[in-house]
Amino acid sequence: MLTISQVGRRFPGGIEALRDVSLTLASGDFLALLGPSGCGKSTLLRLIAGLDQPDTGTVRWDDGQPPEPGSIGYVFQDATLLPWATAAENVYLPLRLRGITREQAAADVWAALTKVGLQGFETARPRQLSGGMRMRVSIARALVTRPSVLLMDEPFAALDEFTRNKLQIDLLALWRDIGCLIVFVTHSIYEAAFLARRIVLMTPRPGRIDQEMQSPLVHGPDTRLDPAYAALVARITRAMEQALASA
Repeated sequence: MLTISQVGRRFPGGIEALRDVSLTLASGDFLALLGPSGCGKSTLLRLIAGLDQPDTGTVRWDDGQPPEPGSIGYVFQDATLLPWATAAENVYLPLRLRGITREQAAADVWAALTKVGLQGFETARPRQLSGGMRMRVSIARALVTRPSVLLMDEPFAALDEFTRNKLQIDLLALWRDIGCLIVFVTHSIYEAAFLARRIVLMTPRPGRIDQEMQSPLVHGPDTRLDPAYAALVARITRAMEQALASA
């Protein structure tokens, strides 16, 4: 679906965020970008989204053309909701920007809120929702355009562990339901192991790909209780320690 070839990105002031990054992304995959803070994970996500351009290398979609508007959903670390708008109005926003009327969008907005378990909260405003519910609204907003690619930048990092675990389970169910490519940025080894089919380990800045692992797990609600999950966490931990030591 997407090929990233020898990409480098250097910001004004001389900060080199990425160096010689190559990666292939397949339709329907679930890939985690895992690494320490500041290693360029979010920068790489922005390059995939087309919100930034590399200084070297290429980011090329299979058909050679950028995706159509609405085909990429983006979920940020903060929910970034309009505080004066209801949950439904926040979800409607991407469709409104595309010129779709409220009446035309109503069914899609309701379906997106239902997918994330927020039916009945359509008229609630962000201040009336918990942190986990606000993040659900943010995910629904990313899903309402029915994207083929969903980019998620540490969306659960600020949540308590119980809420985070529940949203991870719900995200896996959503992924199976909608079948889109998910690229998930995290610095949590446990989160990457629980969610992703492919785990890409990145080195400290300048970010490079140290190695990629294929998950052997059958991902589901009970994955954390599977000895294979503990073994995968240990394997990733050792690999990250080696990557940090050699950086």
